[in-house]
Amino acid sequence: MPFRHGQPLRTAVLLVNLGTPSAPTAAATRRYLAEFLADPRVVEIPRPLWLPLLHGVILRVRPGRSAAKYAGIWLPEGSPLAVWTGRQALALQQWLDEARPGLVVAHAMRYGKPSVASRLDELALAGATRVLVLPLYPQYSAATTASAFDAVAAWARRARRVPALRFVDAFHDDAGYIDALAEALSAHWRERGRAERLLLSFHGMPARTLALGDPYFCHCQKTARLLTERLALDPATVQVTFQSRFGRARWLEPYTEPTLRGLAAAGVKSVDVICPGFVADCLETLEEIAIEARAAFLEAGGLDFRYVPCLNAAPRWIEALGALVLRHLQGWPAPGEGATEAERSAQRARALGLGATG
Repeated sequence: MPFRHGQPLRTAVLLVNLGTPSAPTAAATRRYLAEFLADPRVVEIPRPLWLPLLHGVILRVRPGRSAAKYAGIWLPEGSPLAVWTGRQALALQQWLDEARPGLVVAHAMRYGKPSVASRLDELALAGATRVLVLPLYPQYSAATTASAFDAVAAWARRARRVPALRFVDAFHDDAGYIDALAEALSAHWRERGRAERLLLSFHGMPARTLALGDPYFCHCQKTARLLTERLALDPATVQVTFQSRFGRARWLEPYTEPTLRGLAAAGVKSVDVICPGFVADCLETLEEIAIEARAAFLEAGGLDFRYVPCLNAAPRWIEALGALVLRHLQGWPAPGEGATEAERSAQRARALGLGATG
């Protein structure tokens, strides 16, 4: 957007989630996995060793299997992750329109579409000169949060006008986020009653990341502790586990599926499972937990497996997300200061368009 002297400063919020194939097909899944697994933040194996394995073996075998799993959870509107992230952005836009009018909300995917670069280009065209980047990963990990920052930095390297940037690195202990999780569990228990055990299943990471200084494991443990305290639960009935292990290396433990099998073998008949590290339902929650982990628990002798959906677009979560945004925007002037009413109306229209597109 050409610079105009005297143009009002605009502020935008960019939500960033991981990404998803554009369709539940082997071809679309291959394109997505090629981008995702080629990121050195995601797979920290030397490139000369990893890339031949990725392109010579993994991308020949894994896309078909993954596509079949995506097909089992695909919604009429598209991938659950894309659908829910888009709805979160739109709901946040509407919440902020009441709390602090004039902000532009958009969402992007780190891998796949809409890309971080394309969204930042659109925000620049909309006149955004200040951007708050909010990765939708409550617990910090270099493989997720830092990779989102890499994408923003790569865009900034080629941008003529780099906006003022702020970056939310984690919200694992945010009171609103903990309250939203507590409300989700409370609503689930009001409807179905409480199981004997509550499992908090987080996405796994290689164990070596903890030794290298990644705070992810500690963030997961703190989220679990705060949620347990918030709900006044007996800590003996709550367990943290890690899912989505890939490869033969040791990952953060204990692993989710073996833990479920062990609980069933020990006589535990019912479990509630929630995935606090995911704020939107996706393949890892709807297929890996709600289908595969459930089957493992029942096969081992369990009787009742209850999956608690992610926060998705729950009003309490959108309120928490809005409060988080406002806290991180402190010190930046109200958006659109000096703008005419016509300019503010046009800005709101652009904001809703950016927030609603997928």
